[in-house]
Amino acid sequence: MCRLRCCLAIIFLMQWEGPVFAGWVALEDQYQSHPLQTRYIDPTTLHRDGYVVTISALIEWKAMQGGRTPTRFYSTTLTKQFDCIYKLVRTVAATDYYGHMGTGEVIGGGIPSNESQWTAIPPDSLNKGLWGAACSK
Repeated sequence: MCRLRCCLAIIFLMQWEGPVFAGWVALEDQYQSHPLQTRYIDPTTLHRDGYVVTISALIEWKAMQGGRTPTRFYSTTLTKQFDCIYKLVRTVAATDYYGHMGTGEVIGGGIPSNESQWTAIPPDSLNKGLWGAACSK
């Protein structure tokens, strides 16, 4: 059984383009639909509680976000939960960082109230890519 799990873990990790920064690995190209951002996942944060999986994600912006406000940022980390049975998602935490790859000063945080509720996962979305990574094990 352990051998099977090891093989599955290796196959899972080979789907990613490789580590970029401190455990972050890029999602597959099909989930990189926004031209001004790159989306990552940290597989070491995956936590399973029955059919609910929690995992960390990162959005790296190619251009600073926030316009001319003092709350400008280059990256956002997210903690997402997935219901693997019903293909639902919710965001439980979000933090914006002044630096790249989730580094530097914390600029803001929190989540919009509509994202804290369980919602269906749209096809070809960031959440679809994260669901696949989180729930495929």
